[in-house]
Amino acid sequence: MTEKTAVTQSGEAARNETTLLPPVDVIEDAGGITLYADLPGVPKDKLNLHVEAETLTIDAEVALVIPEGMEPSHAEVGLPRYRRVFTLSKELDAGKVAAVFDRGVLKLRIPKAEHAQPRRIEVKVA
Repeated sequence: MTEKTAVTQSGEAARNETTLLPPVDVIEDAGGITLYADLPGVPKDKLNLHVEAETLTIDAEVALVIPEGMEPSHAEVGLPRYRRVFTLSKELDAGKVAAVFDRGVLKLRIPKAEHAQPRRIEVKVA
């Protein structure tokens, strides 16, 4: 992200419940931002995305399937939930968020609002 940060983490993320903070990469280009969140062990039906006003919330529940008759001898991840909350810049169009979830990676594309898009100005000869 550049100095003109389009997404910042909100203090709202620190709720009373204990959750995992998924690693997130944010890439900004002229048309908007693309956000990649790693959510291993989360099935699509346990992933919830919410945009309310200028707040984007990623909330997901880990659902690791352990074969019958087996018990884990070691677990690196002891918490069953991921949660991350971001405040969206007014430059972004929160109404046009597109999401794709594939193999534990969530990809969100948030375009810039029309007023924030770069545009070419035609110069006429007088």
